[in-house]
Order: sequence, then structure tokens, then C-alpha cells
Amino acid sequence: MKKIYIYSTLVALCASMTACNNFLDIEPVGAVTETTLTNVTNMDYAITGMYSSMHQTDYFAAPLTNYAYGDVMGGDANKGSTFNDQSDFTNLETYGITTDNGYLNSKWSSCYDGVFRANTVLSMAEKGKEEFSAKQGEVKDYYTETVAQARFFRGLWHFEAVKLFGAAVPYVGNEEYSQSVNPIVSNVDQSGNYIYIWDKIIDDFKYAYENLPDTWSSKQGYANKWAAAAFLAKVMMYESSPYNGTNGTVNRWDEVKSLLETIMTEGKDNHGTKFKLADTYESLYVAGESDWTGESVFDMQMAISGVEENTNNVNGSWHIGMSGALGTGGWGFYQPSYDLVNSYIVDDKGLPYTDNSYRNVPALTMLDATATVPTTDLTVYTDPRLDYAVGRFDVPYWDWAVPTSIDGWVRDVSNGGVYLNKKNIPKKADKGSLSVSTLTDSSAKNFHLIRYADVLLWYAEALIETGDYAGAQKYINMVRARAANSYVKAVNASTMEQTSSSYVLDDLINGKKDVNAAANYRVGLWPASQFTTKEGATIALRSERRAEMAMEGHRWYDLARWGVIKNTLTSYISYEQTYLKKYKSSVYNEKWVTMPIPNDQIITMDGALVQNVNWK
Repeated sequence: MKKIYIYSTLVALCASMTACNNFLDIEPVGAVTETTLTNVTNMDYAITGMYSSMHQTDYFAAPLTNYAYGDVMGGDANKGSTFNDQSDFTNLETYGITTDNGYLNSKWSSCYDGVFRANTVLSMAEKGKEEFSAKQGEVKDYYTETVAQARFFRGLWHFEAVKLFGAAVPYVGNEEYSQSVNPIVSNVDQSGNYIYIWDKIIDDFKYAYENLPDTWSSKQGYANKWAAAAFLAKVMMYESSPYNGTNGTVNRWDEVKSLLETIMTEGKDNHGTKFKLADTYESLYVAGESDWTGESVFDMQMAISGVEENTNNVNGSWHIGMSGALGTGGWGFYQPSYDLVNSYIVDDKGLPYTDNSYRNVPALTMLDATATVPTTDLTVYTDPRLDYAVGRFDVPYWDWAVPTSIDGWVRDVSNGGVYLNKKNIPKKADKGSLSVSTLTDSSAKNFHLIRYADVLLWYAEALIETGDYAGAQKYINMVRARAANSYVKAVNASTMEQTSSSYVLDDLINGKKDVNAAANYRVGLWPASQFTTKEGATIALRSERRAEMAMEGHRWYDLARWGVIKNTLTSYISYEQTYLKKYKSSVYNEKWVTMPIPNDQIITMDGALVQNVNWK
């Protein structure tokens, strides 16, 4: 059998295809050979090809959006579609996880393809070092800035592998790459001890932080030093997290706290805007508004032009679009869970039910006896962020329609439930005059990999972990207060124009009631009494992070690193099976804070790669 080692056969495919049309207005080319890339023009193409690795359209991998892993495995979403469609995906969502799962294998391959592209740029930079060093970059010489970008991406893709498969995975650096295109890199030492690669990823991000410019004047989709700083903080935060004691972790919370303070004080985007929260939650998910609000620390840049349909969707071709109601195609995957939606229910103080009692009331949307006509209880007060993250029946679905019947909106309600993926679906108005026939498959809406709300909530977590429970209140409430600045308005279902309604936004933060809402909303701030103990502060932090970041691919990773994944997902399974019988036999193993290294990868590495300890 042919040995494909670390990168897999995806490398050859990805190296030959054009990816990420319109990314940074440069058409990336993958067929240029290494010997031709010793001038600046061609090096720019290679760099753009490296950036395009973020836009792989393999929905099995969900390369950076992580909806299959962060959201579906994390209990914020169901797979959707039908039970028998994509059995490997069904096995992930119902926790029948095995070492031969094809989705996990694709994710592994996508991570190391990204590493390959970064190392290729580094190799090219070394070959043209004399010329590149003589050319001025944005701030430093072109060579240094090229190396910094490549090390940013090498860190990013190794970190993606670590987040899912654990820190005992191969690290492919300059030396390993120079030995072979497909180097054999072990994850254990000569004594059989696991080699954890946290420090090597940290070194890559540190180099990027120290050598990337504050801003890029002409390449505004590029990672700047503050994006590198944020990823560096995130890696150190993960390394400091509990997991279950099997991931080579050490306490770096003081370093995390210090670095986040620097980012909060000095950090800026490529427009030179100091990082801040966007004025409204809604604006984060509107094409043309979301890009430069000051909140984007690092985004996947998106665009629609001409007749593009499949190359500019962050989750892969047709995988997340509605199943037909919008007239745009789609397979009906990726539906928010019953548990997620009910978690947005708030009490009379505008706060979530942190004791899980939101599960004691029926699902907010129920079906009639025919199982075709859903009815949403719009009188129940919820956090206004709910109807931006989730599509609910009887609530405007962006500017498309007000969903009222299952037909066309949900492919199989018995498998996926009654809620709709919404947050990263574009508006109808995004199409404009462009000839894009499958609009929900094409988006000009950037996907936020890190935004300033992340930074604030990480900082609150660092304060909690270093003993300043009261100090965390300010930063958690900064994020929560922004939720009151926008809400979904009622519309006339025929014209989609705003209309009057009896529902309100009960804004307890600013002491007012805004009218004509699509449903009843309420939001208030966390009180000081919540932050007198570590337990109370932690509950507030974790609740706020779920509400703020829902359907952005983070939930499973947070639960795993916090060391609470067994209890949280066991509770989730117990609730979700009330509505979806597929969970009746689901069990989550407490050891699964990492996913298994794919068996195919272990076989092709000829014994150099050892399964992680949680899956032995």
C-alpha cells in the first residue's frame, strides 16, 4: 500500500485547484512550482494560496468553522438532513464515535494540508531570502513579514489539530519539511512518552506577533500582529485549561491575562481601528457591515461576484442552505438544537436560568398533530441574541420570509428538529444584481474566527482563574449589555416590511421598553452577587459565552477544555431525546476531551503515530 504519511492525498488535490475566488482580489494559483517562486510577484501568489487554505470547501472537514464539531458535537446543533444521510456525521452527533470516522479523517487532512502550505511558503522564502530581505515590507523587510505570515498559519493549523485531537500530534516544522514532502513525524519519543506540541505552536505565534505589522495598508484581509497575539493568547488559554489531565497542560493564566491586557489596550484591525465591540449584535452578521466594526480580530474574508456559487461558502457546497423554501437549494443540514434555543429563555431580571431549569418548560416551538405546522410561543421572554443565531418559525428569517410551515424549511423534523440555521446564512439583499442562483450557498458575510467579544470573555476567564472573581463581572457584562442594542423587528409576512406588534424588548439595562418586536425579548446585567465565588463567576462566564458564540463552532471545544464535557453532554442528551429519539442510546464517555487520531493516519505512518491516551 502506498504510504501517504502526514499530509494525505488531499495535498496533491488542494495544490492543484484554485481556491477562494476573490480572496483579497488576487487569484491564487496552486500549480506554480517551487523553483519559480523566488520573486516577489510569485511569492505573493503563494502567500495568497496559503490564505486560501481557510476556504477549503470540504464540508466533511469544516476546516475552520467547525460546525460539525464545535456546534453539533457540542450540543448546540443537530446534524439535520435525514438520519441515514452522512452516517459518519450521524455518529459524531449521537456520540457513536469510532477511530475510522471519515469526518475526523478529513479534518485531520485539512489541518495538515494547511501546515503543508505554510511550510511551502517558508521554504520558498528561504530560497529567495536574499531578494526578499532587500525589499521593504509594510514595516519590516518583505522576507521577515512573509516568514511571520507563514508561521502564523503553521501555528493556526497545528492548533486546529490540537483542539480536536489533543496536543500529542505531529508537529511539522522547517526541518521535517526539508526532509520530505511527506515526512514521518512521530508523536511519541524513544521511550514511548507523548510529545505535546503546545510550545512549538506558541513559538510560531510569538514570532508572528513580534514580526507582523500593526496593520496592513494594502492587504487588509491579512493577519496582523494583533491577530497573532489573540491566537497566542488562545493557545496558552487552552494549554492552561483542565481537560482531564491527559493533554500535557500547564498553568499559563498569568501570561494569558497579561497578553490579553495588551491586546485590549493596543490592539487594532487593519483599518487602524482600535478593537471594540460592534455597536449591535446584528451588525456582526450582515454582509458589508460586519467586516470593519472594530470587533473583527481575524476573519475569513468572503465575497460574492459574477456567477460564483460554491467556492465562497465557509461550510462547503450546499451543506448549510435551507432545503428548498428559499428557492435556492440546500441539503438541510445543521439545525440548532432544542436545548440551545431553550437556553436563551430569561427570568424576570433578564438573566438565563443557569440551573438548567429552562428544560422544565416545553420547547418554544411545537408541532401540531400533523407534524407540519409549527407554532412558536413568542410570549416567552428570551435573550434577543436568540433570533440572530437561530431561525424560528413565526419569526422573520432575515429578509427572506417568515417561516410558517415545515415544508421546504426542514428536511426531516423527526431527525433535525424544528429550528433553522441562520447566523451565517446571507440576507436576500446580499445578492443585489449579481447572478448567483444559489444564494444561501454563497455569502459575502465574513466568518469571524476571533472577535473582540472573545477577547473580553477570555479576559474574564483569566481573571477568574487568577482569583479576581469580582473583576470578571465588568467584562462579561460589557458583552451582555451589547445584546440590548438590537432585536428582530416584526414584519408583514407578505411584504417583509416592518409592522407593529404587541411584543417588546424589555431592556432592563437602560430602563426602557422598545416596541414592535418579533417576539418578547428581555435582557439584564449579571449582579455583583454572582461574582463572590469562583463557582458563581464561572457559571456566568460559561453561560454568557454560550449565548454570545452560539453557532460559531466553539461549544464542544469549550466544554472539553473546561473538563465538564461528560456531565454537560449527558444532561443535553437527556433533554434532547425528549424531542429526537435518535439520542435514546447515546452515551458520552468522560475521557472524550479529545477525538481519536484517525486510524487511517496511524496505519499510513508505519507505527510512528500512536493513538492518543483517551482512545487507547
